[in-house]
Amino acid sequence: MIRFEDVSVTYDGVAEPTVQGVDFEVPEGELVLLVGPSGVGKSTILGAVSGLVPHFTGGTLRGRVTVAGRDTRTHKPRELADVVGTVGQDPLSHFVTDTVEDELAYGMESLGLAPDVMRRRVEETLDLLGLADLRDRPIATLSGGQQQRVAIGSVLTPHPKVLVLDEPTSALDPAAAEEVLAVLQRLVHDLGTTVLLAEHRLERVIQYADQVVLLPSPGAAPLLGPPSEVMAVSPVYPPVVALGRLADWSPLPLTVRDARRRAGALRERLATPAPPPVRVSTPTPAPVAGPPRRARFLRKHTPETPAPQQPAAVQALTVRRGRIEVLRRVDLTAAPGETIALMGRNGAGKSTLLGALVGLVEPAGGSVRVGGVVPHRAAPRDLVRRVGLVPQEPRDLLYADTVAAECAAADADAGAGPGTCRALVSELLPGIGDGTHPRDLSEGQRLALALAVVLTARPPLLLLDEPTRGLDYAAKARLVALLRTLAAEGHAIILATHDVELAAELAHRVVILADGEVVADGPTAEVVVASPSFAPQVTKILAPQPWLTVAQIREALS
Repeated sequence: MIRFEDVSVTYDGVAEPTVQGVDFEVPEGELVLLVGPSGVGKSTILGAVSGLVPHFTGGTLRGRVTVAGRDTRTHKPRELADVVGTVGQDPLSHFVTDTVEDELAYGMESLGLAPDVMRRRVEETLDLLGLADLRDRPIATLSGGQQQRVAIGSVLTPHPKVLVLDEPTSALDPAAAEEVLAVLQRLVHDLGTTVLLAEHRLERVIQYADQVVLLPSPGAAPLLGPPSEVMAVSPVYPPVVALGRLADWSPLPLTVRDARRRAGALRERLATPAPPPVRVSTPTPAPVAGPPRRARFLRKHTPETPAPQQPAAVQALTVRRGRIEVLRRVDLTAAPGETIALMGRNGAGKSTLLGALVGLVEPAGGSVRVGGVVPHRAAPRDLVRRVGLVPQEPRDLLYADTVAAECAAADADAGAGPGTCRALVSELLPGIGDGTHPRDLSEGQRLALALAVVLTARPPLLLLDEPTRGLDYAAKARLVALLRTLAAEGHAIILATHDVELAAELAHRVVILADGEVVADGPTAEVVVASPSFAPQVTKILAPQPWLTVAQIREALS
C-alpha cells in the first residue's frame, strides 16, 4: 500500500539530507510504527506519504514514494486526499472550521459525499472518540487533548485507505489514548486500513504494531522488523522493554501482561528491601538568577530578586467559562523544592489551574497567591519575579528568526550571562544549530527550546503544561535531570501531564482532577499505585509490590 524506494529528502538551505536510504514497504491492512530519537526525520517520512513533502515544505525528494499506486512526486496532497488521511503534531494547524461537528464533516464535504452518508459517519465518529457531548462546542474552547481527538476524527470520517499520524496520543490522557488506539486497531483489523504512525510514548502503542520502522540516527537508513526484534536494538524503548533488558528476558515483552507472566522470579528477588521512595532534596533555596522571560507571554526585564518562601497557595478556587464551572473549590499549595504532577482526563481543568497561577485566568471565587501576590491583579513586571509558564503550544513563546536569536533574547530578558539559554538548549536536545528557524524544528524540539527560554531565568515557581509532549526518552531523561536540579535548588514545580511515567519518576505529589475538582492528592507512590489508569508500567508488572520505575529496580538489584 505504501512503498518507499531509496528515498532521500534534503530541505532548502540544508547541506545534508534529513533522511536518506529509506527503502521499505507497508502492506495493506497493517499498523506500522515509526520510532527513533527526536529530529531523525520521522515527520519528514510521514509527510512524504501524504505529499506534503516536498509539495508544501519545499526541498528535494529523490527516489520514489507511492501510495495505493500513486506517485507522491506527481500527485499533490489534494490529489491524494481520498486515499490518505493525515494528522500532524499540532492539531490547531489542522482545523479549518469553528465547531466540532463542522470539522468532522468538512473532509467529506470536500470529497462530495452524500449528506446522509456524512451524517451517519459523523455520528459514528462522535461515539468512537467520545466526542458526542462536544459536538456543538467551538474548537477554540476545547482542551489540547480534546482538540487532538477532533483532529483524528476529522480524518477518520472520509474513510481513507491510509492513515498517517504524527504523535496521535501525545496530548491524550491514558484512557483516551487507549480508546483512540483501539479505534485504529479496529480500522486495521476490520476494514483493512493501513496505518503509519510516529509516536514517542512507545509504552502506549508498541503492542498494537505489526511492524516497527526504526530510524536510529539522523541520515541513517531505517531498520524494519517485528516489534520485539527492533526493540532489542533500538536506542528508544518503553519501560516494559527496559525492565526486560534489565532482567535479561528473551524475547523481550511488549505488554504488561507478557511481562507479568515472567516477573515471578524478579518479584522474589525484590521482596526485600522495600523500594526506595522518589525523593528530591530540598535545601535552602538558592538565589534566583532573574525573572522568567515572559509572564502572560509579554517580554519584560526586571532586576534580580530572591525566591519567595511560599511559591503557590490556592484556596477554594472556582473558575467559570460562561455558565460552566471548569474548576470548583480547588485547594493546592506548593512548597519550595516540591514537584507536583497534575493529572486527570482531558478537560479536567489542569491547564485552567496553571493559567490561574500565572494570572491568565481570573477566579470566580476563592483565592490564588503566587509568592504573596494575586496573579491576575499583579503587574507583569511584578509577576515575572515569581512564576514562569511553559504552555502546551511552545510557539506562543517563540518569535525570533533563529535559535541563536531566541537564546540571546532570553539571556537579555533574564539578566543572565551570554550563552546561558544556549547551554540549556544543548542539554535538553543536542544537535540544534544556531541558525535554525524555530518553525523548522519538530514539535519536541520547539518544546525544548521554549523550556530553555523559560528556564534561563530560573523562576521560583515553574509551571509546565504537557512538558514531555513530543520528547523521546533520552530528551525526557535530560528534562527530568534538569527539573530535579531545579527542585534541589528550592524551586517549586507544578506540571500538568498525561505522562504517568514522568509523574512516577519525578513528582513528590500527584493531584488528580476530575470535572474541575480535586479527587486525589497525596504522595506519588500512594496515588498512582492505587489507580489503574495512572499507574506506570513497572507498577502494573510488579504489583502488589509498590515499585514505580526501572531506575528503582536497577538500584535495588545492584
